[in-house]
Amino acid sequence: MTIRVLVADDQTLVRTGFRLILDAEPGITVISEAADGESAVRLARQLRPDVTLMDIRMPKLDGLRATELLAGPGVEDPLRVLVVTTYDVDENVYTALLAGACGFLVKDARPRLLVEAVHAAVRGESLVSPAVMVRLLAHFTRGGTGREQRESPLTGRELDVVLAVARGWTNAEIADRLRVSLSTVKSHLAHAQEKIGARNRTETAIWAWRTGLLR
Repeated sequence: MTIRVLVADDQTLVRTGFRLILDAEPGITVISEAADGESAVRLARQLRPDVTLMDIRMPKLDGLRATELLAGPGVEDPLRVLVVTTYDVDENVYTALLAGACGFLVKDARPRLLVEAVHAAVRGESLVSPAVMVRLLAHFTRGGTGREQRESPLTGRELDVVLAVARGWTNAEIADRLRVSLSTVKSHLAHAQEKIGARNRTETAIWAWRTGLLR
């Protein structure tokens, strides 16, 4: 299956660069480009790409609001949005992930990381730039009190899977380390996400850090 990607960025050179990187990768094709947030939302809704690469600062509609319109709470059939930006300030990271983004990369990341992030998004996983991850986790750790840990609605095995997701493990790695099948991991994760109200792996990880389950 070919992964269909929409690139949204107000800089022509950036869009061209992303297209060259992704079109050179077997199994990935850029189907369209958008130079502003309004066009990004319109094209994404029309074309239903597998992944939308979204810049933050764009004319007409900023990328954070565009992400929320495509993947945020209340969206019936959310799309996978990967935020790729120059501005990795903390507030942008938190807002993007809470708005439904399945990952967050800075534009100085190596090209291979962009490709990996696209594949991760399609698998329902998430990838955040290493430079951002430490600050992100520290932020949510400070917010956790541990109170929710005692009141966790999860079973023991569901909790194991959620903690593994919060540590950045893939489903295959979780299955190997917990000595269970891949389908069992997916089942536990789906049940856990339903219980805690998380729509994707990013929100699942945020829940684990916010509630003080990980330090």
